[in-house]
Amino acid sequence: MEHKIFDALPVEAARIRTEVFIEEQGFSQEFDETDKTARHIVLFDGGSPVAVCRIYRISPHQEAHEGIPKAKSEPADCLAIGRIAVKKQYRGQSVGSLLLRLAEMEIAKMGTASAILHAQCRAREFYEKQGYQAYGEMDYEEGCPHIWMRKSF
Repeated sequence: MEHKIFDALPVEAARIRTEVFIEEQGFSQEFDETDKTARHIVLFDGGSPVAVCRIYRISPHQEAHEGIPKAKSEPADCLAIGRIAVKKQYRGQSVGSLLLRLAEMEIAKMGTASAILHAQCRAREFYEKQGYQAYGEMDYEEGCPHIWMRKSF
């Protein structure tokens, strides 16, 4: 598998997110302003896009405004990994784990040694296996339970 990093939302990432989050899971508010400032990682298998995520900076203003809980050792601003999506036929093949490792390596290159993510509660065990720990209270996005998680690396 190869990967590419984009500074703008590529069509490949938009297609996978539409397929996974809108068509499969029923979310309607998938695309937002964060897509304009995030870095997007796309994994390719033989030239076909199979998984995506985005990396973005969360400022103290966003934390306060959006209700993001702050871990005791969280820096003034931090990097988050979000919109992690793997095409159905590639799930269960460690593609999500590879995508997270690539995102963490990119975050480390950006000078940060930790990341947060807002996980769907049904995926919590997957993220825990990758070294993420839950913090804060469970909340809901479009009726789906989520929990904030953090990892230092």
